[in-house]
Order: sequence, then structure tokens, then C-alpha cells
Amino acid sequence: MKFSEYTYERPDFDRYKKDFLHLVDNLKQAESLAEVKEAIDAVSDLSASLETMGTLASIRHSINTKDSFYLEEDKYWNEYGPYYQELSTLYYQAIMDSPYLEELKDAYPRTFFQNMQFELDSFDSSVIDLLQKENQLSSDYQKLLASAEIEFDGKTLTLSQFGPYLESTDRDTRKAASDAQWSFFEENESQLDQLYDELVKVRDTIAKKLGFKDFVELGYIRMKRFDYNRQMVEVYRKQVLDYVVPVTQKLAKRQAERIGIEKMKHYDASLQFLNGNPTPQGNPDYIIENGRKMYHELSGETAEFIDFLFDKELVDLLSKEGKAGGGYCTYIPDYQSPFIFANFNGTSGDIDVLTHEAGHAFQVFESRWIKQPEIVFPTFETCEIHSMSMEFFTYPWMELFFKEETEKYKFDHLSGAVRFLPYGVLVDHFQHEVYENPEWSADKRKAVWRELEKQYLPERDFSENSFLDKGTFWFRQGHIFGAPFYYIDYTLAQVCALQFWKRAIVDQDENAWSDYLAICKAGGTKSFLETVETAQLRSPFEEGSLKDVIKTIDQTLEQVDDKAL
Repeated sequence: MKFSEYTYERPDFDRYKKDFLHLVDNLKQAESLAEVKEAIDAVSDLSASLETMGTLASIRHSINTKDSFYLEEDKYWNEYGPYYQELSTLYYQAIMDSPYLEELKDAYPRTFFQNMQFELDSFDSSVIDLLQKENQLSSDYQKLLASAEIEFDGKTLTLSQFGPYLESTDRDTRKAASDAQWSFFEENESQLDQLYDELVKVRDTIAKKLGFKDFVELGYIRMKRFDYNRQMVEVYRKQVLDYVVPVTQKLAKRQAERIGIEKMKHYDASLQFLNGNPTPQGNPDYIIENGRKMYHELSGETAEFIDFLFDKELVDLLSKEGKAGGGYCTYIPDYQSPFIFANFNGTSGDIDVLTHEAGHAFQVFESRWIKQPEIVFPTFETCEIHSMSMEFFTYPWMELFFKEETEKYKFDHLSGAVRFLPYGVLVDHFQHEVYENPEWSADKRKAVWRELEKQYLPERDFSENSFLDKGTFWFRQGHIFGAPFYYIDYTLAQVCALQFWKRAIVDQDENAWSDYLAICKAGGTKSFLETVETAQLRSPFEEGSLKDVIKTIDQTLEQVDDKAL
């Protein structure tokens, strides 16, 4: 079956509830460990079918946000999602209360129970109406950005379609494209302010109703941070300021020299080379064809994976009207199918999608043996190790896509990985400040963003755009609206992925791939720090863990004559 043939049917909540509660009752009444396990496995199957329907609806809605059928389905899931979540908590509570709990902990992965406890801690039926409101506000943000139709260059463009213009070698074009893109956010400033203000208030209310001091505490529980806390994150943030920001400042100066600009402005940031950024040397069909070749040569496991993905058409890659922005990978349990969603726009980002999102998809493909849908994917920061590391493991095949621009791409990609770290940490730091001070006005939030931006990204010069200079760049960072605290995860994973880069590319360590494969197979059965240990990497929270790898990257980039690229 191909993805287009996967059947969607809206679940009947009452029927599902009846079936689900019957199984929970079986679990409670079980008179042996075997009966309890039988009930757990039956609930896992039922939950997987529910997740399949929710995921199909979500994918098809994001492919075309104007499709009236899936628009209604999106509303259904926003409304009923918390009710299904409520049922799950009854099931989790029954397991935690089971007289067989200790024996169960020997039979299932530890993360299954950690996940359960965190789900119980982050939900109560008294907050269902607030969760529904939070879901709807997040959808409203996504719809607002997807609605962007901006006149530029004689065309009507979505936000995703501005990529090539923002990387133009003509400075006037870059500035005009940047101004046009940001004009959409400026025109919708009051709506975005109101949306975020309501999201902050509703999340703060949920947290306090559930007995937490603030939403930061609840946010960490929601993100399933099993083995680290905000104090450890503060240690990590300081390492980024100490070791990474000095390197990104050097890179910014080199970029200015490369593109011949004395005073870099915000609209210059996307252009890395005066003769143009590296771009794929072929159309989407060419990219897909060579993607298949690359994964066939990388390993037997990746060959099987890529054939499954492409033959079943489990990708939607081209940008089009009404399509949601961004990119993601998700999983459809009943079909044991990963799915990749993206918006190709002719930039090197198209190849990053083929490696990054394919890293997620490969992990979940290797984790299909896990029967509990809650732990097929690991927690988010662990997920991103798989995706970001795949970007580096595929370095030897980049010539297929970039041909004579391959070295330019590698310099841009590796330096980009380092340049991303301060931004990713800034997004997280900002959210800590916001949710610790939920009473702040919209203007105060913007001022704090700008203040933090100057610490982590001192090279950013918004002097020619007063809208951005007051601290609004975060308006386009969807995670801040829809997935609070899901952003530092990318940076934690990037630090781990850069260690894989050093092992696989610099040190030519033959064990690097087998360690990567091991953590893909483990999926969500291990926590973040357990995954780091399994992969034989250093924890980003360990004092000094960034120093060596950042030094190696700095030296590697210093050896490149970037002006000749």
C-alpha cells in the first residue's frame, strides 16, 4: 500500500472509550502477571490505531490547510485530544497501582514507566478545557502563518518560498525580500502578540492548577526530561556563551569579508558566499534519485529503509499553496510507516531535509520492534541526535547533490551547525524568562528577547528594521508558540552530533556508525543521558564537554580557504 491508500476514519469517541475502559478493567482485575501483560499489549494495539488516525489527519491537514475535510478533522482532534489523553491517564494509573508493578518493570523498558508517571503528573481532567484552548491557539498560529500570501517579484509567495531571495547575491534583493517577509509579521503584530499572550496565560494557569510553581516546571515534565533539570541547562547555556559564541563571532567576521560587506545587516546573514550559497545541482526528482543511491551505499539497513519510504510514497517534499510551513517526520503505527513532510525551495536546506528528517525516519524504522506507541520515538532531544548525526554520516555522498560546490556546502553546513547553537539556546533562555514572568506585557517580552539576542548573537544588526530591532524575530519561531521548551533539544543533540562528526569524519572511527545504529534501534527505550552513554558520547551538561569538539571544529574551519570556495 502507498500512503495515498492509507485509510483515515474519524474515531467514534464513545466506542473507543468503551473498548479502552474494558481493557483497563481487565488490567485491574488481572490475577496473574501474564494477564496484566496481555491487557497492556491490547491497550498498546488500541492506542496505536488511535494514533494512526490522529497522525493521518495531521499529515493531510498540513499538506493542504485549505482542505475543508481535514480542516474539520483538525478541529476534532484539537477538541477531543484531551479526552483521549484523559483515558490514557486512567490506564497509566491502573498500571502504577497494579500489585504486579515491580514484575512489570522487569518486563518493559524503564522509560515506559517514566513516561507514564510524567503523563500523570502533567494532566488532570480539570484542565481539559484549558488544554483544548491551548491546542486551538497553536493551530491558529499555524494557520495564520500558512495564510501568508506576499506579493514579491511579480509573484504571490508563501513564507517558505522566500528562501532563494533571502540568499540572493544581490544585496538590494536580499533587503527587499527580508522587508517583504517581515512586513507580514508586522501587519499581524497585534494578532501574534495576543495569540502568544493567551498561550502564556493559559499554560501558566494549567501549570498552577496542576500544582506546579510555574510553567517551566510543567514544561520540563511535558518534554519528558527524565534525567536533567533547569540548573543543568544553565550550566550548558554558560558553556555555549563561553566556548561557542567566540567562535561564531570569528565566523561572522569571515562571512563579512567573504561577501565584501563592511557592516553586516540582518538581511545579509543568509548569504554565506558572494558567488552564491551552495545549492543542489538538480531538480527534486534528481535529489530523490540520488538520495536513494546514497542510502543504498551507506548501509544495508539504510538501503532497506529508503526503498520502503520512497516506494510507499511516504514523503511530501514540494512547497505549494495552502501547505503548512516547515518540515517534520512522524510515524503511522498501524502501517509501521515513517512519514517525511518538507517544503523544498531550491536551497541547500532541501538536502538537509533529506538527511535530517530521514535521520528521524530511519530511527523510527529501526524501532518498529517496540510495541508500546509511547516509546517508539524517544524524547525530543534524543530524537534530534538521530537526525542531526545523519546529516554528518552522509557527508561522503554530498558530491552527488552539490558536485563542484561540495566543499562549499560542507564548510557552510559545519559552520552553520556551530552558528545555530547560540540561537537555539537563546530561544530556550527566552522561554524560561517568559514563563517565569507570565504577567509581562508584549513589549516587555520583546525587550527581553532583544537583550538576550545581544548576548548570544551580538553580530545581529537590525538598525535598518525598527520592527526587528525592538525584539520580534521570535514571531516566526513556531516552536515558541506550538511546542514550548522544544528547542534547546536541537542544540543538545547538535553537540552530540558534532561529536559523531569528529569520530566518523575526522578520526575515521569505524565504531561510530555501529554506535549510531545502536541508538536508532533503542528508540525510546533509553533516556537522553542513557542514549548519550550508549553512543559513547560526552554529555552536554558535563562541564567542559563542549570545549574539545568546538576547538576541533574551529581548527577545521580555520584550515579552509573560504574565500576560494
